[in-house]
Amino acid sequence: MPPTQESDVQPEGRTVLDARDIDRALTRISHEILERNKGSHDLVLLGIPSRGVHLAQRIAARIAEVEGTGIPVGALDITMYRDDLRLRPARTLSPTDIPAAGIDDKIVVLVDDVLYSGRTIRAALDAMNDIGRPQAVRLAVLVDRGHRDLPIRADFVGKNLPTSTSEKVAVRLSEYDGSDSVTIL
Repeated sequence: MPPTQESDVQPEGRTVLDARDIDRALTRISHEILERNKGSHDLVLLGIPSRGVHLAQRIAARIAEVEGTGIPVGALDITMYRDDLRLRPARTLSPTDIPAAGIDDKIVVLVDDVLYSGRTIRAALDAMNDIGRPQAVRLAVLVDRGHRDLPIRADFVGKNLPTSTSEKVAVRLSEYDGSDSVTIL
């Protein structure tokens, strides 16, 4: 019997979203983005590595199905902008990949998997300042678990998931983990 890979092991806990739930949530988020923006004009999606990038790609694919045209998708690494670098072990940098047309005067939708304290999004806003000046910035998250340390709110939420601070939310995506689920540990 071959050894089990970490991605093959399901985290113990309570599964709150399965693959179909995630698919429906991303479809709803895609439609909400289009409705708020009145179409896909000037939209740019920037995923926050690692799972946010895959979620942004999935949302872009759904928008393309509806609008009949693709929208630019990129990745925004926020590692060096985090305020906890000295408190945690060193992290591997992920590539920042900004679409060729840039973000100046665009409606940028930041995409992440879980919104918790708001510190990751604050770091993303700081990182964007070094890249350009968007017309507006919106936030789409698969899960909002509350417990904000900063005054940051998501514009588009797949699932509001009240949790205690002692719990952890594990998001698994097929592109990264081999399957789709959201579990409370």
